[in-house]
Amino acid sequence: MPLSRRSFVRGGALAAASLPLASLLRGASTPPPAPTAAPALPPDPARPDRAVLRWLEGAPADHIGSALGVSWRRGAVPAGTGFALQGKGGAGIPVQSWPLATWPDGSLKWTGHALPAGADLPEKLELIPGREPARPSRPVVVRESPDAVEIDTGVIRCVVPRRGPHLVSSLRCDGREIARAGRLVSLRKPSPDQETPAERCQGETRSLVVEQAGPVRAVVKLEGRQLSPDGRAWLPFTVRLYLHAGGDAVRVMHSFVYDGDEYKDFVAGLGLRFEVPLPDAPHDRHVRFVGEEGGVFGEAVRGITGLRRDPGAEARAAQVAGRPTPPLADWAPAVRDRLHLVPAWGDYTLAQLSCDGFEIRKRTAPGHAWIKAAAGRRAAGLGYVGGVSGGLVFGLRDFWEKYPAQLDIRSAHTDTAEVTAWLWSPEAAPMDLRFYHDGMGMEDHAAELAGLDITYEDYEKGFGTPHGIARSHELVFRAVAATPAREEFPRFAESLRRPPQLAASPAHHLASGVFGAWGLPDRSDPRKARLEDQLDFTLAAYLGQVEQRRWYGFWDYGDVMHSYDADRHEWRYDVGGFAWANSELSPDLWLWYSYLRSGRADVFRLAEAMTRHTGEVDVYHLGRFKGLGTRHNVQHWGCSAKQLRISTVAYRRFHYFLTSDERTGDLMRELVGADEAFLTLDPIRKIRKEPLPPPRRDAASVGFGTDWGSLAFAWLTEWERSGDARARDKLLAGMRTIGAQPRGFLSSGATFNLDTGEFSVVTHDEIGVSHLSAVFGLPELCAELDALVDVPAFREAWLQYCLLYNASREEQRAAVGRDFGRLNLWEAHSRLTAWAAAKKDDPALALRAWKEFYSGRAGHGVKPELKSTRVSGPAVLNPVDESFALNTNATSQWGLAAIQMLALVGDRMPADVR
Repeated sequence: MPLSRRSFVRGGALAAASLPLASLLRGASTPPPAPTAAPALPPDPARPDRAVLRWLEGAPADHIGSALGVSWRRGAVPAGTGFALQGKGGAGIPVQSWPLATWPDGSLKWTGHALPAGADLPEKLELIPGREPARPSRPVVVRESPDAVEIDTGVIRCVVPRRGPHLVSSLRCDGREIARAGRLVSLRKPSPDQETPAERCQGETRSLVVEQAGPVRAVVKLEGRQLSPDGRAWLPFTVRLYLHAGGDAVRVMHSFVYDGDEYKDFVAGLGLRFEVPLPDAPHDRHVRFVGEEGGVFGEAVRGITGLRRDPGAEARAAQVAGRPTPPLADWAPAVRDRLHLVPAWGDYTLAQLSCDGFEIRKRTAPGHAWIKAAAGRRAAGLGYVGGVSGGLVFGLRDFWEKYPAQLDIRSAHTDTAEVTAWLWSPEAAPMDLRFYHDGMGMEDHAAELAGLDITYEDYEKGFGTPHGIARSHELVFRAVAATPAREEFPRFAESLRRPPQLAASPAHHLASGVFGAWGLPDRSDPRKARLEDQLDFTLAAYLGQVEQRRWYGFWDYGDVMHSYDADRHEWRYDVGGFAWANSELSPDLWLWYSYLRSGRADVFRLAEAMTRHTGEVDVYHLGRFKGLGTRHNVQHWGCSAKQLRISTVAYRRFHYFLTSDERTGDLMRELVGADEAFLTLDPIRKIRKEPLPPPRRDAASVGFGTDWGSLAFAWLTEWERSGDARARDKLLAGMRTIGAQPRGFLSSGATFNLDTGEFSVVTHDEIGVSHLSAVFGLPELCAELDALVDVPAFREAWLQYCLLYNASREEQRAAVGRDFGRLNLWEAHSRLTAWAAAKKDDPALALRAWKEFYSGRAGHGVKPELKSTRVSGPAVLNPVDESFALNTNATSQWGLAAIQMLALVGDRMPADVR
């Protein structure tokens, strides 16, 4: 009989369920034995050990290569196992595979897989462990030398210098150099004034690592800094180059950290530039830009259509199509002999300075006027320059979503053009990252707390700094042997905007036992269907708000707002701590679990954008706050509360394991040592009743909830990814010593040893409970740990917390001698009661959990009617939809509670759930 999720959760607690309640609520007085692995999921005979994969948005029309992550049940796939990929009729498809994570027994938990380029791929594929993969007909070959790395995909050849100003020194196709001197460029100004001259900087690579060397995919990681003319090094960058077998493309992931002084260092432009040799005559050179809905702007550098004299229908048709025109001898003499009098347009610019408008301009050469050529709403971010003998397609993903962006073509009338994909357009105002107010007289903690009381903003002078925040962009450069047909460009653009993504089914991941307590959508009876309807409604509300409220922009895209102002019919974008959410109460988790159970492409894309944003913009990657994230604020870096609960690996794991994305892997690895931040910053310094003693490595002030939960997720993930023994030992030491506390998770006053991961064991019965402890990933962490390792005292401590948080005050006093006072987020914590009910197999607890959930106390509640109201006219600038869902804290926590309630006690819903 197949094992259900809930029966598995119950099964891990059979021993605990047999103990009396007093035993369950009593803390351990001595450390428990060393942990052993918890029981693995038994095999499911109804499901073979293979993964069925499907494309999120259907089989791609254009595929430059892709990668994904796939989960496996514990014990099912031994380490070192190979994988084969099959398409229709069992046809072999080349695949490159590598481990992403292992179970405690050493078997594979997650594996990464890369596919070659090529569009002829079926909608459904099968990944089969234990078989030899098909080999690509044109494998990737990587050749390393002391000075450079050469990568040959069988279609293009890319040379990457180990050091120096160029990311790519040469890109060749069919033996001809298509592009060269690929380099990072930036502009810096000492003030935000447009009139101030800009200093030109250029990237310099300082290190290179070949991370993968074929046969299906090569990955090269480059690190360096931007150099100013006076030698100053700033804006550290990490660039990865991805090349796939049989492909014509170099995919670029560019990440940079802002390490300037926001009052003196204004980024006025940031881009990636290539030179493109142009051996063809100007009338056989072509420029392309893709607009929206498949529209293509296409012109020749020297046009021969629309002239007063006709060169001939064949010549005109060939030029419009991008094909070679007939020999000049075959043209009408009236055009052939006067061709030099037709202007050649050397410079083109497509500037997207807002999310709702772009303009294309051109000019013949510097020193002459720009001419407006075209305009539109949202450009796809794809351009091209080249001739009939080849050229360069170049593109920037999320082009309008991360405005201001720009594509430049320069000197196309000469033998060498220059293309630049600007991540920050030089035509926009310089990047202004200064704090948005002057402090308003808040010079001490008392004044700051008064400010917190009115605007919910936790201000502290000098803390609202962007120094150390980051941002990533994806770019694609394709070397082609001839100008592609116009019909190809919309396909190129779609592949750029929504890179083809393969995914295993939700049922496969559920059967693998990953990511804790969740389940598939269940509409088997009206009560469950009602919850599924509300889950869908809230997702639709946020997907709609992103567009209606224009939550776009270089630093903003991917985040959502915190709270709504019904009087203004506007989110509180300008009110202190009510503006950008910055992961408050885990919208990241809500979106990822929603995707995990549904497989919906639109939810995946929103969750992906949020992960890119919250993991980089809302987190510090260098400087005094390294490893910490910033609480919700008008600016993503504005709040003085710098905490691990925002930077937590809990929010990144899904994206990494589902896609195998290396950049997200970097972000998680950065946080393995984030506990060091407790030596430099006390996260609760403003509300301490007594001064904090000087920090000590063996006695840091680390809480059991948001602090340790965030650290533990980093250590757990690193242990799974790399087998890091120190990360494992610190994780287990924390579990063991939390379990050893007199009141487990409820105990207060313990200190933390940064070197060993142990908490001091307090000798008193004092209790400290926060409503925030379990709403930043702690329940999800404990669910995973419960299934991974057997630490009985820790399991008992977490069960105690789950039993008591929402219990009555009388029950709390009976269990631990005092009640917890007035707590918040009762509805959100119903899933903790559900966890205890499932572990103890207790119908009465399950009923209590459902009553808590349906109470709506400190949350959304289950709405009798799901509807939104359209607001238009003079009350708003643009028509918008309003509903109960417009509160990110409540919506995120209601969504997580609903998902976990259904998974844990869904078969114990009472008949009357009102």
